[in-house]
Amino acid sequence: MAELIKLYDYKELTRQTQADGKRMYENPYGDPVPSVTTILGATQPAEKRQALANWRKRVGKEEAQRITTSAANRGTVMHNILEHWALGEYETYNPGNNIVHRQAKAMAQVVVDNIDKDIDAIWGTEVMLCAANLYAGTTDLVGMYKGKPTIMDFKQTNKPKKREWIDDYFLQGAAYALAHNEMFETKIENIAIFMCSGDCEWQLFESDETEFPYWATQWAKRLEKFYGMSS
Repeated sequence: MAELIKLYDYKELTRQTQADGKRMYENPYGDPVPSVTTILGATQPAEKRQALANWRKRVGKEEAQRITTSAANRGTVMHNILEHWALGEYETYNPGNNIVHRQAKAMAQVVVDNIDKDIDAIWGTEVMLCAANLYAGTTDLVGMYKGKPTIMDFKQTNKPKKREWIDDYFLQGAAYALAHNEMFETKIENIAIFMCSGDCEWQLFESDETEFPYWATQWAKRLEKFYGMSS
């Protein structure tokens, strides 16, 4: 288990969800700013929106809602367990004992088994980050992974994913890295996505410093699109 080393003074930022579903964060530099996930959701390519609409139509509105809610609940519990793991409280934390808790605990264990040896240091978990007057968000984990400073996120999925399906996860990671670099004068250019399916199938997706300029540029384009939509 990697040691929690508090190198940086991470602050809590107040979050609120507006009536239209947009998540906003307190901005230390001025007016509240939208979350990274809100920006990505609002600027999602048309083909992805259509694919989601087609899936909802295919399985039916009620079944789609059931699947979405179940996955969200399972993911929330898994994240809570992994947060306690990062804080060194894994052995003593009891999330509950219903079917969702048991499944999420099994998924969290798969994640821990696969990442524990490669995380050299944890700087923070559930770290809130803000890029001045533009956006904010919360990364699951930040620290040293495989010897490099890295933004790390935990993801649950209903079924295994292909790398080309998860561009938004890398954009999310790039946004967090850029904000961290701005706030703390770091140079984080590595992103790691730790994913586990409901059937406990493990997937690891990584992006290194050679890819970082691409993801940073794509994030800037989504950011520009978002503010162009709201102007």
